[in-house]
Amino acid sequence: MLIGLVVVALVAVGWWRRAHLRAMIQLTERHRRLGPDGVVIGGEGFVLARADAPAVLLLHGAGDTPQTLRYLAGALHANGFHVAVPLLPGHGRSVRDFIRVTADQLTAAARSSYAALKSTHDWVGVIGLSMGGALAVQLAADDPQLPALGLAAPYLAMPRKIERAARLARLWGPLVPIVRSGEGLSVLDPVERDRNLAYGVFSAAGLRALRLTMRRAIDGAPRVAAPTLVVQSRQDNRISVAEAERAFARLGSREKRLEWVSGGAHIITVDYGRDEVIALLTAWMQTHSAVGKTAG
Repeated sequence: MLIGLVVVALVAVGWWRRAHLRAMIQLTERHRRLGPDGVVIGGEGFVLARADAPAVLLLHGAGDTPQTLRYLAGALHANGFHVAVPLLPGHGRSVRDFIRVTADQLTAAARSSYAALKSTHDWVGVIGLSMGGALAVQLAADDPQLPALGLAAPYLAMPRKIERAARLARLWGPLVPIVRSGEGLSVLDPVERDRNLAYGVFSAAGLRALRLTMRRAIDGAPRVAAPTLVVQSRQDNRISVAEAERAFARLGSREKRLEWVSGGAHIITVDYGRDEVIALLTAWMQTHSAVGKTAG
């Protein structure tokens, strides 16, 4: 009798899990469509080439795609830079890919993209958005010769309840591998919110990967030597003002600057006030590169 009840319970749990996963997949398919290569249309990695020019590597955030960096990439390219914006592992694809993502994959991809640019360009700066900022800090901690670092709403802190959920994700993840994204709207501009190609959900694995990526960045922050600009919104729905200031203080750079903007939420490269964000980051790269020296 007991064995029979256990079997029935396991079958019920398995059925519920499959139904929940189907529902989450359908939720992501409402606003994003995969191409024949399995990558969401419009969220592909891209390069804006410029021969014999200083280069900038742009890294996007968790659950998101390079689409959030299109405006910034265009501005950098227009101002004389070669720009590379890779699609990170587990992102911009099917939800099942997001279920399997790891922090090691993300770090390896960032390092590989940075090494590839350095092999073809004499000057390479790095800009990271949200989780991409945490990956950028890791690159800067590993390379004391990095000439310029830009961090847009870097994910160098995690709300307590989210971190607790991330620590326990191995326990609840097998039953509920995907959950709805929370913490309010990350893009306040309704036009840009509709254009966004993020999953709109978060995986247990993605949450673990985000936490470990953040922790690695926090550990590496004191070793950062690159001139660093941090741009942060006062209306950020994920990172508080106090957390942003603490994260900025941890950075070891002798030359560092924290610039506050207003109007946008977390994804400040596409939200209200993005022109100021893009101008600040572009000017920082210009100031510390051959582009800036030539203009001067």
